[in-house]
Amino acid sequence: MTTAVADPSTLVMQDPTKSHPDVKLFNRWSFEEVQVNDISLSDYIGVQPSKHATYVPHTAGRYSVKHFRKAQCPIVVDDAWSKQWEEAYGSQDCEACLTDQNPIQVIVDAIINRRQAVDISPLCRVNQAIYLLTTGARESAFRNIKTIAECLADELINAAKGSSNSYAIKKKDEIERVAKANP
Repeated sequence: MTTAVADPSTLVMQDPTKSHPDVKLFNRWSFEEVQVNDISLSDYIGVQPSKHATYVPHTAGRYSVKHFRKAQCPIVVDDAWSKQWEEAYGSQDCEACLTDQNPIQVIVDAIINRRQAVDISPLCRVNQAIYLLTTGARESAFRNIKTIAECLADELINAAKGSSNSYAIKKKDEIERVAKANP
């Protein structure tokens, strides 16, 4: 049995300050320019490439092993899991065409705009926002000519804009209206 020894002259030194220099979702969209504007959700929306290096939205269940480890799950993986349809991955292309923005930034803005005035934990806010966004996409795709990917792209874009055409924003407004009516 022989062992191969690497020639030191052929080794390329990598910059230690860059832990994941070229991490892009589907090798297209970078995590570098994505900004989380809500400071309370910045720890729970995983978009930092140093912590959450993601090439494809699939983690093989590594984040379900321990309690609260889901908070470290990259947001695109969390969003992809709740879609539960393979054709829904095509919505990333729809978002990029319709908004001329990074689709990761559109997802982050949609989750932040869905926030409630009620005091609940940040992880619960993120999970509830993802649930309502995907539920709205499913309901709008039911008995509709549009595909689930197109409906999901519309839902995320409307929620990112804060439009009342979004199911998640409608639910937020409904909850706030009921809370104001019942002092």
